[in-house]
Amino acid sequence: MTISVLPGDQGSTLNFKLLANHQLGGFGGVGEGVSVQIAKDGRRILWLAHESAPKNFTGLDVTDPKNPKVVVQTALPHSYLRSNSLEVTGDVMAVAYQAQKPGMTGTGLELWDISVPESPKSIAFMSTDGAASRGVHQLWFCDGEFVHMASGAPDFVPHNVLDDQCYRIIDVRNPAKPVEAGRWWLPGTRVGDTAPQPKRHPAGSDSGFRAHNTNVYPQRPDRCYLGYLDAGMFIMDIADKSNPKVISRWDNSPPYAGFTHTALPLFDRGLLIVTDESVLDDGADYPKLVWVLDARDETNPVPIATFPPPDYAKFAKRGGRMGAHNLHENTPVKTSWFSDQVIVGTFFNAGLRAYDISNPYQPKEIAHFIPPAPTGAPTGSIQINDVHIDERGIVYAVDRHAGGVYILEMDF
Repeated sequence: MTISVLPGDQGSTLNFKLLANHQLGGFGGVGEGVSVQIAKDGRRILWLAHESAPKNFTGLDVTDPKNPKVVVQTALPHSYLRSNSLEVTGDVMAVAYQAQKPGMTGTGLELWDISVPESPKSIAFMSTDGAASRGVHQLWFCDGEFVHMASGAPDFVPHNVLDDQCYRIIDVRNPAKPVEAGRWWLPGTRVGDTAPQPKRHPAGSDSGFRAHNTNVYPQRPDRCYLGYLDAGMFIMDIADKSNPKVISRWDNSPPYAGFTHTALPLFDRGLLIVTDESVLDDGADYPKLVWVLDARDETNPVPIATFPPPDYAKFAKRGGRMGAHNLHENTPVKTSWFSDQVIVGTFFNAGLRAYDISNPYQPKEIAHFIPPAPTGAPTGSIQINDVHIDERGIVYAVDRHAGGVYILEMDF
């Protein structure tokens, strides 16, 4: 499929090659759920979580990356829900459901049997409905045993509505009966806490003290690398999943504008790559950066560099958000590419970008992909939202609003 071009925005690419763009049947807004399954018949299925209703998730056959084909597309039961996040392990897919406002029903975690990709079947649904809950925003499911997620809960009541999602660990070893194994939240944010409430960020940049990415890797299954928005990044000891404990905290805000999103550990190098998410249009929260931390002493992570950010003058007024968001997270599954020398991330209207961090003190941009704005883009710009790279080195970058999925090769 071709990309529709808007006047004045012809796109730009360096060291990425576009193989295909698929608009997903006109429902091109994709959230933060991008995962690849190898089906029993050998087909390669790309599963995508949609940013907003009416669609839930889409399965795209990408066996031939130049000729992707939709094999299934499902609908959400309510227009106020979104399935922002999903993850696949084998033939089981976990999907997160979040509502627009606390108290709405239908939120939670659902496990799906995708052994026949054309006919996904629900295995179990775990409700997170509650008067103060919007449900599940993000999840991590890579070992087939536990789902780690940023979630509200029926019994979790925050002092401030912005603090409604904590870190929850769900045991799915019996996938028909998910049960909570443990949880953690920033002390002082929950009604009933004895700790004092944390000092809030200034009005206009208060995004909340709540969980976001909840990454756990087989190299350290007793650790969670937790992004916690305005509270920064936490390294958590989860050896006892019923009682997660803080090992260390790194927080860059203030003076920066918060919304710590992803923490990617590079174990053999003693590094952490940490992103903040841009959440305001027109560069109003610039700079939102990707940070390099020396994590050789996990009790004291120290920032040593940032990735060179996109040019403010070039991108800030293109429409929509500009700045850091997601990374390819070296997801520990067999359908994921791994690198601790090159980091690939998404930057909304500044596109997809790759950085050489062989010298961690001087990250260098080595590639970018900035497609033309898709027809129907509400911001008038692209909004590249998430990225996953499979073990073949095929790159799947998705647009938050209208562009669907861009399938690329890396030329570096």
